[in-house]
Amino acid sequence: MFLKLFPLWAVLAAMSGFVFPEQLSELKSTIIPLLTVVMLCMGLTLRPKDFIDIPKYKVAMIAGMVLQFSVMPFSALLISIIFGFSTELTIGLVLVGSVAGGVSSNVMTYIAGGNVAMSVSMTAVSTLLSVVMTPLLLTLLVGSSVEVPAMAMLLSLLKIILIPVSIGVAVNSFAHKYVERISGALAPFTVFTILMVIAIVVALNADRLESIGYIVVFATLLHNIIGMVLGYSASHLLGFDEKVSRTIAIEVGMQNSALATALALKFFTPAAALPGAIFSIWLNITGSIFASICLKLDQKKLAKQNTTNTVESTSVEQNS
Repeated sequence: MFLKLFPLWAVLAAMSGFVFPEQLSELKSTIIPLLTVVMLCMGLTLRPKDFIDIPKYKVAMIAGMVLQFSVMPFSALLISIIFGFSTELTIGLVLVGSVAGGVSSNVMTYIAGGNVAMSVSMTAVSTLLSVVMTPLLLTLLVGSSVEVPAMAMLLSLLKIILIPVSIGVAVNSFAHKYVERISGALAPFTVFTILMVIAIVVALNADRLESIGYIVVFATLLHNIIGMVLGYSASHLLGFDEKVSRTIAIEVGMQNSALATALALKFFTPAAALPGAIFSIWLNITGSIFASICLKLDQKKLAKQNTTNTVESTSVEQNS
């Protein structure tokens, strides 16, 4: 129940940041450690076989990665230009578009009836690729308007992503029985940690929300929807089946906005972290809606098949 209500908790977390800005702003220094813990938890859900199985979905995954690191960052820049965003907000939205898939995408893929094994593999690989791709894309897209500390960012990503994920995978490999005992608590703990990050970032931007809040809210929603729609449409055009198309749509549209938020705070300004904090709310709402639509479509398809089978059976009996 706690996980299913994540969109509600995310909204409440954002509201708490707005109501208690002074108290939560003091926790700014905990954002990087909190995100490192999230990455460690992600690593604990993975095993080497999740990477070994990658060749099974090679073509689909390559397509997904290309969409991930092209649709999202370039659409973020386009949206920023259309809305006339300041340099800070542009950096923040492009940063959201340049990071890897979100940690909750695997759960949404499961609910939507997608390919869970492929989703896990895509999240793992895109997370590792983001160590290089995130600073590279940020330099390419906004480097002309602001100095992007690409090397420092790369080193930070190694510490925030590669090391904790690797430790998590290693622990899960050598002590899988013990990890299984706490596996049920990993997802709720991860969600709670992300909620803390959302609350802190909103608190840091509480005084700016009244003047720029609504436009950023709409822009991040548009960014999220574009990712999911183009991810789904492009997958079908490339000839992938429904399960794979759903998986790619979710992986492309659901970004690791908590990571984008942490990087924005570390290397830029609190305002640059605002798009990431709001995106964290939207991705779970739109992801849940997309999964619900997929479930309804599957139910209608199943009902239609049952009706067809019943009619055919009746016809055979009458002819007999």
